[in-house]
Amino acid sequence: MKRATIIAAITGILATVATGASADILSEQELRKAVTGKTVYLRAQGIELPISYRSNGTMSGRLRAFVATLAGGTATADSGKWWISNNQLCQKWNRWLDGKSYCYKLSRNGSQVHWRRNDGRSGTARISG
Repeated sequence: MKRATIIAAITGILATVATGASADILSEQELRKAVTGKTVYLRAQGIELPISYRSNGTMSGRLRAFVATLAGGTATADSGKWWISNNQLCQKWNRWLDGKSYCYKLSRNGSQVHWRRNDGRSGTARISG
């Protein structure tokens, strides 16, 4: 039960609606440059989920404790692997999202960053670092 609630919370964080049809989709080289050594903050419903992308292909994320508590669990942090494939940022968490792999197309429209996951979910983000 707790696991399903945490997964639902993370999915909710990732489920904002993207806008900006005229945005430029980032190429593999642009994606790598945009995220390597940086932190991507996914935004939804006033909550940001920071994901740090290391140059060695590993990543880590952290939920605020109160968000994890609201989700009925204690998994405030997770880690996993990331890679670039077919102009998409792909990732696989060790525990979050049932450890399934997902790929994201990222695009920019001015300073706005939008993403669309391969299951149709979409949202916005900011990149820092």
